[in-house]
Amino acid sequence: MAQAVPAPPPDPSKKRVKVYELRNNDWVDRGTGFCTATYVFNDSLRKDEARVVVQSEEEPERNLLETKICKDDGFQKQQDTLIVWTEMSTNIDMALSFQEADGCAMIWKFVNSVQQQLSEINGPEDAFSDEINAADTYSVTLPPPALGNLPDINAQMQHCNLSPQGRDALGRYIINEDYIRKLIPLVELAEDLEDLPSLHRLCNIMKTMILLNDTTIIEHAVTDDVVLGVVGALEYDPDFPSHKANHRHWLGREGRYKEVVRIEDEQIRKKIHHTYRLQYLKDVVLARILDDPTFSVLNSLIFYYQVEIVQHLQTNAVFLKELFGIFGPQETDQERKKEAVLFIQQCCAVSKQLQQPARQQLYNNFLGHGLLSVINFALHHSDVGVRVGATDVLVSMIDHDPQMIRQTIFRQINEKQTPLTDSLIDLLLVEADLGVKAQIADAIKVLLDPGSQNGPLDSLAKAGGDFSRLRPQADPQQELFLSNFYEASAKKLFQPLVDLKDRETMDFSVHQVSLFIYLIEILCFFIRQHQHRSKYFVLAESLGQRIAQLLSSREKYLKLTAMKFFRNLVGLQDEFYNSQLMQDHLFKPILDIVIETMPRDNLLNSACLELFEYIKKEGNRVIISHLVENYRDILKDITYVETFKTFLDRYDQTQGFTTLSEAVHFMDDDDETPKRSDAGRGTRWESGIKDLDAAEEQYFNTSDDDEDEEPIKSSTSINGASPISKPLVDYGSDEENENNDAGIVRSDSKTPESSDTKDTDEDLVLTPTSSAPTPPERLSEKRRREEDEEDELGKLSANKRRSSTSSNSSVGSITNNFLKRKKSLNGRDGTGPAKTNKIAISLSPAIKTGGEGNANGENDN
Repeated sequence: MAQAVPAPPPDPSKKRVKVYELRNNDWVDRGTGFCTATYVFNDSLRKDEARVVVQSEEEPERNLLETKICKDDGFQKQQDTLIVWTEMSTNIDMALSFQEADGCAMIWKFVNSVQQQLSEINGPEDAFSDEINAADTYSVTLPPPALGNLPDINAQMQHCNLSPQGRDALGRYIINEDYIRKLIPLVELAEDLEDLPSLHRLCNIMKTMILLNDTTIIEHAVTDDVVLGVVGALEYDPDFPSHKANHRHWLGREGRYKEVVRIEDEQIRKKIHHTYRLQYLKDVVLARILDDPTFSVLNSLIFYYQVEIVQHLQTNAVFLKELFGIFGPQETDQERKKEAVLFIQQCCAVSKQLQQPARQQLYNNFLGHGLLSVINFALHHSDVGVRVGATDVLVSMIDHDPQMIRQTIFRQINEKQTPLTDSLIDLLLVEADLGVKAQIADAIKVLLDPGSQNGPLDSLAKAGGDFSRLRPQADPQQELFLSNFYEASAKKLFQPLVDLKDRETMDFSVHQVSLFIYLIEILCFFIRQHQHRSKYFVLAESLGQRIAQLLSSREKYLKLTAMKFFRNLVGLQDEFYNSQLMQDHLFKPILDIVIETMPRDNLLNSACLELFEYIKKEGNRVIISHLVENYRDILKDITYVETFKTFLDRYDQTQGFTTLSEAVHFMDDDDETPKRSDAGRGTRWESGIKDLDAAEEQYFNTSDDDEDEEPIKSSTSINGASPISKPLVDYGSDEENENNDAGIVRSDSKTPESSDTKDTDEDLVLTPTSSAPTPPERLSEKRRREEDEEDELGKLSANKRRSSTSSNSSVGSITNNFLKRKKSLNGRDGTGPAKTNKIAISLSPAIKTGGEGNANGENDN
């Protein structure tokens, strides 16, 4: 195993450093550690090798980096705290960003000395190698900078640019001879002489030097003493001979740099200027001609500069205190407050490119110094630019971690302060800028989204079993937050909709239309996410009726948004909302739109038709009955689609759904509508969980004891009346079971066939039996079966009772009709003797013994 031998550098202490690698033109942070330069003994080569090792700060036993220093690695020191190179084994660009310049200088000194030693040792050995010959071939010597030599300079640069060796040699010559600085005076000289060809050649020469993709050249080009000369030459692009740019005027204005709070570190100030110039080069000057390598180099330099700037600012407590102190009561300069908001906006924009831990630290520091109070101030500022800056900061933080903002709002509520959501609502109601309004609406929805606390219902549907046990508990903080919101803030938010009550005309300004659109979209979101709170809020404020008024406005996109609201209500399959739609007659304005747009096949007409098509597809017979009973004449007039004719046909064929049981259960054989139970029964459909299929329903409705019997065995009577069983039909109890507690047992000498007793009622349990005799059961086994089946009938009876209590006032007559239908099926219509079936219904333990005595078919009244 290789043994590390400490190198003898001047300072042997470890230096804190960040390790980066280039992936897909993006620098990825591999971690933070401590860097050392050491010699490691190689057992295979039997000699020491110089290595740069970075030990992880979090896991000291793990190395983030261990790279061998070679002669041709291309180690470069680009800044005071940055070293970059290319790994020869993987051909991946790597970088070390040191916390302190002294540490970078120490490691660089070691690397540089090792490479010089390797060059001296391998010099004679490689004297005749191909690489040395290639380097000698491309040794460059350019003519002295002068206007007369510009054609030769340009030609030689173009020749060197044809090969990698020539590019490297040209880059070294430009750096060593400080060639850029020598070319700068020629720009002013050519301008004075109005020598346009020379200016075009100078532009091409500057482009060639920058596109060499050498970081040292690019960094030198944006320094204070040469940057204006470089961009001055680039103003005269030969591709646009009649056009001159004004880059010098843009970069030379010192007034563009506004220092809200004095930055004492001179190096950080220089990096801020250099970053701005690099961005200008990338986005403006070289945007048309940039190749991928140069674009990557510029992005890398900008990234490193921004990381250093932000890390310096967020760790400077004095700077942050002074920055956020600008918004205190002692500061009276409103212009300075405006500039401070824009400065914070720029910091948050830069943080989007940082790694997650650094971005989190920046936001935490800002929040700790009072960022939300700054946002509140900016949201109420008269300047739209300041309001845009505040919303940008807020959206950036919400995108990063919405829970962090929620926690801060919870603290505001506990401290009896005005929560941030109220400030957002105030701005949404008065903001004229549509971009700001859209951002605020999105921010409100994200902050009031309890989705992460509630969890999806789909997972519960798949889990099965005890849903109440699996459902996650609500977050108390979130519940308190929503309670406070609906008590006051929600009323303020939707007040413009409530105010429509007394409005006679529906003519609105552009600002009002956009406000109504965002309010309706927010309300749709609340209805889906806030469940019972939103239900009673919509009912109390009559928001359904108010939104229905918007259907008579002239703006079609406002009508479409209102239709979106009603489509959301119907799509929820919630009895509460369905009742509100019917009681308030909210389908009438939608039908009016269908009539109005009937000759035209436009988007508004299609949206209305899709709503009714959905009602037909889902088979919501309560709504269909409401539509036919109240708007039959209107439905008859709409004949260009089959949807409304289907409503009328189904209603008429079933005689208006005269009984509740028929409306729910007795479906036509050719009806393709899915069979849904009424909402409000606590069904799986109401809770948003899909219904069981037929096989699953059969499984849950079948007694457990039936699964244990062999198929060849016949079923016994429910009350065990006879040892020789005959075919039975076991009907679930209905409304008559509420007042009757007796067993009804009838028998027939003939065995009815199963096809004669089959019914379409899916709630009735059909029990096919065989006429084959079975041996008598023991008393204990029989009683156990009776108790199990009694429980099943009890559940069916409870379901019927719940259905009865949730129905309308006509349930009495509906029940009587349903009982008459059952009596006719059982041959008990009272018109004369009829064939009787043996029916056994066990309702209480008191009649079990009597059932055995009535096995001969006596009817116990």
